[in-house]
Amino acid sequence: MSEPLLLRRRSDGIARLTLNRPRAMNALSRELRSEIVRAFDDLSRDDEVGAVILTGAGRAFCAGLDLKELGGERGGGERPAEAIAGLDVVGAIESFERPVIAAVNGFAITGGFELALACDVVVASTEASFADTHARVGILPGWGLSQKLSRTVGIYRAKEISLTGNYVPAELAYEWGLVSRVVAPEDLLPTCERLARDMLSCDPAALRGYKRLIDEGFALAYGDARALERRATREHASRVSPEEIARRRRAIQERGRSQSRG
Repeated sequence: MSEPLLLRRRSDGIARLTLNRPRAMNALSRELRSEIVRAFDDLSRDDEVGAVILTGAGRAFCAGLDLKELGGERGGGERPAEAIAGLDVVGAIESFERPVIAAVNGFAITGGFELALACDVVVASTEASFADTHARVGILPGWGLSQKLSRTVGIYRAKEISLTGNYVPAELAYEWGLVSRVVAPEDLLPTCERLARDMLSCDPAALRGYKRLIDEGFALAYGDARALERRATREHASRVSPEEIARRRRAIQERGRSQSRG
């Protein structure tokens, strides 16, 4: 019996999804894309899950769309336009209301690069590297890379990455702001799990609202984004009681004391 293409694991409110096509560098076949979309749809209805960690099996995080499948060398028969437009894995991640952490264990190439950037936090192993090979393959990105990358690292670095197809190693990715931190391979998942637990200790409604506010504001001009923040703040504050604020203040103080002792 063959192993599942997407491994699912859940513990203490944290779900871990592992792309499991290591021999194909976790390339996104149509079947794997379907599994990812289905998994996020399932998790969106699971109130016990507060955060998700997305990673890959083997030496790659994800090598992007399965070019053998698109080239007709392997079953599938999809045309590139169909593969990009259908089964929107990036949309499934971006529309998920709770935090998603990318644990980039190895190569994140083209569509795999886009998969990582769709997450809320990106943590890289020292063995990770990133590349955008759209121009080398002869296609254009359809999952946001051409727009999100320049907003993340600046237009000149984005052009260097995308117009050369060169690899960006983990340390340079950190220097350029592509990832929030770089850790040893054995520390990758424990680090992501600690971050997820920290997120779970926040107020759930505020956590979801804050993620939505950042994402929606990211797509707006600064003045419009500030207006969005004011509206969202007023709406959220109207639902919070003084008693809740007092309780959370005490919890924050206790957490601060605990962290200072540690």
